[in-house]
Amino acid sequence: MTYEHLSAMAVFARVVEEGSFSHAARGLGLSKSAVSKQVGRLEDRLGVRLLNRTTRQLSLTEAGTAFYEHCRQLVADAEAAESAVTHLAAAPRGTLRVNAPMSFGQLHVAPALPEFLAAYPELSVEMQLSDRTVDLIEEGFDLAIRIGQLRDSSLIARRLAPLRQVLCAAPSYLAAQGRPEHPHDLKDHECLIYSYLSWGREWRFQGVDGELRVPIRGRLEINNGDALLAAARQGFGIVMLPSFLGADDLKAGRLEPLLQDWCEPAAGGIHAVFPASRNLSPKVRVFVDYLARRFAGQPYWEVEQAETAV
Repeated sequence: MTYEHLSAMAVFARVVEEGSFSHAARGLGLSKSAVSKQVGRLEDRLGVRLLNRTTRQLSLTEAGTAFYEHCRQLVADAEAAESAVTHLAAAPRGTLRVNAPMSFGQLHVAPALPEFLAAYPELSVEMQLSDRTVDLIEEGFDLAIRIGQLRDSSLIARRLAPLRQVLCAAPSYLAAQGRPEHPHDLKDHECLIYSYLSWGREWRFQGVDGELRVPIRGRLEINNGDALLAAARQGFGIVMLPSFLGADDLKAGRLEPLLQDWCEPAAGGIHAVFPASRNLSPKVRVFVDYLARRFAGQPYWEVEQAETAV
């Protein structure tokens, strides 16, 4: 791929974002004809039409929509690379506004903040814990921690750690109700349901024949993982929890893992997400880098469970 081709991709992305050749040309410091020619040569190279042109407006074709996402990411990556270099000497300062899910934020982000802030005396952190998906730009957050599948393609994401689900129950529940030997046995059990589960009232498992989706039933549905964990500890039912939440209880024997031969499919991972920007701020960069180092490789909560199993 030549430099000219990469440049044309950046020009095309700017045209899409500005909504016209003339606006893009002014922003890029080029003539309108030069911008139009670059997009035209790009379409010729690809052999497809990227834009529908009328006298009043531009609109993306199906191919153009798909191609724009890659161009946008390319530009964002290039800007991030430049920003990483130009901000090396800049000391992070100001207030960093962070949103994180309730359980993960309380257990694994908040405990990391004192060490992080000690390293950056001119920086302060304002963290909001919530299990709802916030609008970063509308609500003024610099970044958010997201668990599971990512949906908002307008955000830049950096993977911090894998996500593993664990099916478990208290020994008292298993003594009274029995231990399921197969996912289909769950139909006869009281299941504790997480309200924000993206696929509704079913749990997913992975067996030798592929994915298995099992409908579940239960009288208790809660929109918070800690509350579900508390109910499971009391022996009220079987719960599907992320390993980062259930690690201590599994290690202590307050909960027992179930159906370990049926691993729940990967659910996207744990990511830091932040708005695409021409200049990633030093405060966002250093915080994301810090979390990535803290959770690098096999996260500490997974290591603790592995040592317990041994």
